Amino acid sequence: MSDQTLPQAPEKSAKSLPLQTRTAGLTRRKLLGTAGATGLVVGAAGGAAGYAAAPEQATPLSSIGAGQEMFHVKHQPGITQGLQARGHLIAFDLAAGAGRKEAAALLRRWSETARRLMAGEAAKDDDTDVARDAGPSSLTITFGFGHSFFARTGLEKQRPVSLDPLPDFSSDQLDTSRSNGDLWVQIGANDALVAFHALRAIQKDAGRAAKVRWQMNGFNRTPGATAHPMTARNLMGQIDGTRNPKPTEADFAKRIFVPGSGSGSNDPAWMANGSYAVVRRIRMLLDDWEQLSAHAQEQVIGRRKSDGAPLTGGTETTEMDLEKTDANGDLVVPINAHARITRPDQNGGAAMLRRPFSYHDGIDANGVPDAGLLFVCWQADPLRGFVTVQRKLDRGDALSKYIRHESSGLFAVPGGAAEGEYVGQRLLEG
Repeated sequence: MSDQTLPQAPEKSAKSLPLQTRTAGLTRRKLLGTAGATGLVVGAAGGAAGYAAAPEQATPLSSIGAGQEMFHVKHQPGITQGLQARGHLIAFDLAAGAGRKEAAALLRRWSETARRLMAGEAAKDDDTDVARDAGPSSLTITFGFGHSFFARTGLEKQRPVSLDPLPDFSSDQLDTSRSNGDLWVQIGANDALVAFHALRAIQKDAGRAAKVRWQMNGFNRTPGATAHPMTARNLMGQIDGTRNPKPTEADFAKRIFVPGSGSGSNDPAWMANGSYAVVRRIRMLLDDWEQLSAHAQEQVIGRRKSDGAPLTGGTETTEMDLEKTDANGDLVVPINAHARITRPDQNGGAAMLRRPFSYHDGIDANGVPDAGLLFVCWQADPLRGFVTVQRKLDRGDALSKYIRHESSGLFAVPGGAAEGEYVGQRLLEG
């Protein structure tokens, strides 16, 4: 959990751009004027003149509200950015009779809506005003294609081999109605209303072309909630994501993104600069987990709960000594500890960029919380990334007793749309 499979994104590298002050009513990024805009001016004779005072400059947004991510970028937004406070994952199936033409029109609508909302503007048509007065709040909207999409649109020859269905795993108890889908959309923001506004706009844009297959809601700690930036904790209380790949690493792009044309890649040309997203709803059996002592939890994970440092000592980022033994000659980090099993050097260098959301979907009649992780991981090759690590976990991860994989999906996420393009255009019009 703290190293590979129950994940976290790298330190925030995204841009936070200040918003420009605009005249009233142009976009939702324009806040109302400060006090005085509606006050009465006292005339020279001392009477109430009844005229509104001249509006002052708009109150600036906080740093959270002002954060803005770009839509037209090399890699789609929502992959390398830091964890966002609120998220929605939603999958669609194309409607009966809808094909390539309808899919192209839908992606064109979705891309324009994403561009506008990420810039802090209202949706083009029939905006709901849910996010009125708010800034972009680092909103990102990401689009992907499922395995079934290609048969539905007559594009089977363009389906990547890497999109072949994931194998079965022993920890799987999958609900097929909440798995897979023709199209997948990931929405993230640092404000819940901004995220919901985007979700509603995307759903409305689908119109008659596609229907919702499943939808899930998640959250993370709000940026600025801790005294200093730190790796997030999951609902088990563990610092989670210590060994996540970072964009500053020399081989980051090679591990996470499909190379561009002319690179000898086995992926189709339309996937250049894209990535593959594995999405899993992982339920945490919190009642069982919380019965363990803190020491027993640390033995399951292989790291200290307090600060995420390996049991062999040091700080969170200290290299784990896998051979270190205690006074009795036993391994300090147990052989089945989650952090040991998931290390890239124990999996042929397999790596994936984990960018999850926690979730809580209520408490059942027995008082058991339906809570856990909306696991999202990114890699250039899911067979060498997620599948390699999950197979290793299947063979003896101590954590598997306390989690359950309840839904699953694999999606091909093309590179970002250039100016004047929509996401997936090179596939749908190529």
